Amino acid sequence: MDPVSQGALGALAAASSADPKRLRLAVGVGWAGGMLADADIFIRSSADPLLNIEYHRHFTHSLVFIPVGGLICAAVLWLVLKRWAGFKELLLYATLGYATAGLLDACTSYGTQLYWPFSNERVAWSIISIIDPVFTGAMLIALGFGFWWRRRKPVWLGLVFVTVYLVFGGVQHYRANEAVIQLAQGRGHLEASRISVKPSIGNLIVWRGIYEIEGGLQVDAIRVGLGGGVSVYEGDRIRGVDRRTLEAELPEGSVLSGDLERFAHFSDDYLGWHPTEPNIIGDARYAMLPDSSVPLWGIEFDPSRPDAHARFVTFREADRSVGSRLWRLIRGLE
Repeated sequence: MDPVSQGALGALAAASSADPKRLRLAVGVGWAGGMLADADIFIRSSADPLLNIEYHRHFTHSLVFIPVGGLICAAVLWLVLKRWAGFKELLLYATLGYATAGLLDACTSYGTQLYWPFSNERVAWSIISIIDPVFTGAMLIALGFGFWWRRRKPVWLGLVFVTVYLVFGGVQHYRANEAVIQLAQGRGHLEASRISVKPSIGNLIVWRGIYEIEGGLQVDAIRVGLGGGVSVYEGDRIRGVDRRTLEAELPEGSVLSGDLERFAHFSDDYLGWHPTEPNIIGDARYAMLPDSSVPLWGIEFDPSRPDAHARFVTFREADRSVGSRLWRLIRGLE
């Protein structure tokens, strides 16, 4: 998730174990631990545009790396805080904070390599958006009261809220997934496969439903209301990417062929051609609007340059109309 959410949850986890007199220290150290895993964003190369997305949420987010991450965080902070805190205390708070990073990221749909080095599966439970102001705001409020009063009760209430909210996200995910299955069946798409749903930006009400059909990807917006009602906003059909055909155009073992495979793994093989930009293969999981066929990012596929790395491109531009329409979808006014 976003860095603020990562830090806040790490702080809550660390503060939950601290003596009230040490709670403020625990908040600061846990916050640092919760954010440290995302230092992998600095793994990048100007010569290889895909290196960053390949290693983001990689080994630093795995379960086996938690003790190492906690140790690194504690060691760095000890150099600054050794006059006020012992190393063991810092290690406890830092490790508790660091332990939340990979698990929280796995709750999103981006993909997190929790099981590295035993598996390169990108775990994505898709029960919360990468940015969720309700989730983050509640944690900050709980932290604020706990920090000001030096009491653990607000901290524990914050952790209870986190648990309930993520469970609610799981319930909403299930309801949205069932709605997409019924939608596909109602359309006569009985051969639809790889059905999945992802929360749209900033909420758990409107979801992006995706399923494969006839070599393409159908996307729709699914509004799962709090009162039990479900509404469908029909989206676009995305032209699918035939990887075998593309790879046949390239020399065996070419750089571009490897990049295509890397991007497919990153996007969980939800690959689709950009509707208006030729030669752009997008990650169909994400779009500015849940029923749009325009991806947030993709790669440029240029078979005339098989030994050059694919260019990574983004399509994140948004005007007020995008935010306005998403808000109308959330309110059920479309």
